[in-house]
Amino acid sequence: MAIPENAHYYDSDDGLRLYYRDFGADLDGTPVICLPGLTRNSRDFEKLAQRLARHPTNPRRVITPDFRGRGFSEHDPNWENYHPGTYIKDVWRLLDTLGINEVIIVGTSLGGLCAMHMSAENNDRIAGVVLNDVCPEINPAGLARVQSYTGRVPPVASWDEAAAQTKEIYGEWLPGLSDADWQEMARRAYRENADGVPQLDIDPAIGTAVRKVGAQKGDPWSNFATLKDTPVVMLWGVMSDIATEDIIDRMRDVKPDLDVVPVADRGHVPLLDEPECVDAIDKLLQEVA
Repeated sequence: MAIPENAHYYDSDDGLRLYYRDFGADLDGTPVICLPGLTRNSRDFEKLAQRLARHPTNPRRVITPDFRGRGFSEHDPNWENYHPGTYIKDVWRLLDTLGINEVIIVGTSLGGLCAMHMSAENNDRIAGVVLNDVCPEINPAGLARVQSYTGRVPPVASWDEAAAQTKEIYGEWLPGLSDADWQEMARRAYRENADGVPQLDIDPAIGTAVRKVGAQKGDPWSNFATLKDTPVVMLWGVMSDIATEDIIDRMRDVKPDLDVVPVADRGHVPLLDEPECVDAIDKLLQEVA
């Protein structure tokens, strides 16, 4: 897979070469940064980034990084660094490198947890947040499911097998996708090796970290509470085993103005191209200059 024209690299504090794409770098308004899920990468946001950067009435600069160990970013030789605290340092470093003081975060799953942590560290730099099917508290059943497959997915021999494997992992939560959709989703998560065989585009050691690092550091509910005066949209896949209705009700107790948007026929996670998601993201961007 060729690296796109608008791709760039920066160096982390500890010397890793990390990748990001920059859509509409010359656009005004508060930029958007998209933070991916645990086993995913920046390619999940390509369509969203293109749409926002070309929006007819409210175009925005959109930055889509690969967390360390994913996509085109270097793998970390120390698996213990694969945790939100490190990812957050990397994101701050990227924003500082680009001279961006304030940002809107679209965070899918792990990316949403990072958004809440970042708000706790410096809420003044967070202009708005889209939480894609993630809460301060993770439903234990969903967490166990994710832990069971991360870093343990068997190799595939072709793109058809990669698409089938992707459907096996996510099919229950994304009903109605076509064979072409599963092929496209696989190509966002796998990349061909030197022999032309697709491989999952993630360091397998991330699975070790997920199973051994343990619970989130600090109080995630306190992190979420720092967003009480920040515009926040919660995209909720109504079939989700990660973000459940009782946890979302507790989020509303902490932040009564939380904009919860149910996404029909989706579990963990919505793909961000559903009409409900498109409308909700556009609405948030209209609120933030």
